[in-house]
Amino acid sequence: MNQNIRLLASLALCSSFSATAANWSDTQFHFNSGDVKNPFSQQSAQTQIYSVQHASGYDYGDNFFFIDFTRDDLDDGFNNNDFYGEWYSSFLMPKAWQPSASSAMQSASFVAGINVSGDAKVIKYLPGVKLNWNSSGFDFLSTTLTAYIDDSEGVAKGGAPTQTDSWMLDVAWGMPFNIAEHKFYFTGHVEYIANREDEFGNDVKGWILAQPAVRWDIGHALMGKEKQLMLGLEWQWWRNKLGTAITESSPQLHVVWHF
Repeated sequence: MNQNIRLLASLALCSSFSATAANWSDTQFHFNSGDVKNPFSQQSAQTQIYSVQHASGYDYGDNFFFIDFTRDDLDDGFNNNDFYGEWYSSFLMPKAWQPSASSAMQSASFVAGINVSGDAKVIKYLPGVKLNWNSSGFDFLSTTLTAYIDDSEGVAKGGAPTQTDSWMLDVAWGMPFNIAEHKFYFTGHVEYIANREDEFGNDVKGWILAQPAVRWDIGHALMGKEKQLMLGLEWQWWRNKLGTAITESSPQLHVVWHF
């Protein structure tokens, strides 16, 4: 099935379910701008990323997805307009498997995820387990451990090389804080995806991607409207970016609009 159709179908399903059954939901538009390196061409360029992100919760779990649309000024033979999306749904484990009320763990869930890249024709499936933690001061703190199963189209169909299956560990958080009368939010995630091989037998290095962000609630500061418009800095740090030997540290202008 065409990658675009798979992604759009997944997001449509997730949005429809969230709209009809959610106890809570949050939809955001993100704009990021910074100097980003293509690890395959080794060229850097000013890059703009426009993102739609959605999270929602219901009685039996939660949903999260985002889709990034990327534009850069590189003249490197690669597609300079591209998209990338991820979707995850979690389903609470049976009550007997849930932590006790005194536990540091808040809840345990099964999770099913999908990652899709447009130009590279990459698709990954991520079944696994998600643990939510009780942590003072945090809106949320979670760890997710999944398989990383490749179902890409490969070089023969004009995409990136297929890869052997692997696994992923992700830690995500969100924490509000105040400085004087100003409101801020510290959020982000860190993921590790383990080593694998591509279809030609080449080593694809395990990578670490960290994306912490600090946001200032500019809507609250200037208009008295809390949690609507935020301005800040997101730091994108890679070790072995996309399985290459490239390490990158890229600060980015970060704007968030909640709608």
